[in-house]
Amino acid sequence: MAIKIFIDQGHNPEGVNAGAEGFGLREQDITYNVGIYLRDILDRDPRFEARVSRPTPETVLGTTNATSLAARVNAANSWPADYFLSIHVNANTNPNVNGTEMYIYGAGGQAQWLAESLLTSITERLDTKNNGVFVRPSLYVLRRTAMPAVLLELAYITNAADAEKLEDDQYAFADAIYRGLLNYFGFTSV
Repeated sequence: MAIKIFIDQGHNPEGVNAGAEGFGLREQDITYNVGIYLRDILDRDPRFEARVSRPTPETVLGTTNATSLAARVNAANSWPADYFLSIHVNANTNPNVNGTEMYIYGAGGQAQWLAESLLTSITERLDTKNNGVFVRPSLYVLRRTAMPAVLLELAYITNAADAEKLEDDQYAFADAIYRGLLNYFGFTSV
């Protein structure tokens, strides 16, 4: 039985729930691409089955922030997915802030172990700063999912070095997430 991974590519391409911007890059474009790469990698591994929240670059979920988030959670819950990964990139008014971090609903348990595995894999592969795993029970996609859920902040779109990686290394981010999943499950590469 394949492990079902729901990949939520954070934000809409435009309008409601659009993402952060920096250095001419848009969060929603990066998250879309990384999510598609990750889906394709997982689909080549018979141990996994993957679905994405945005199957096309033009896919818009919801008409408000609330309905956009609800659509993502409802798709994962109704599948039902075994794990939920919400891919994002971070932003800060201070251009020196950089690195990768993970958000989970509560400390301990599967989500935290998965988040730690994903964080280690990304920071080692892409040489981003390890900012840690943070508990954020207020985040809708973590609070309302019926399975272990991790919100991944890949890097800071507002930091020059991070933004360069977000632009040039999108496949590497996806592959690092895949490797983090393999480590979490104790799988070897295919």
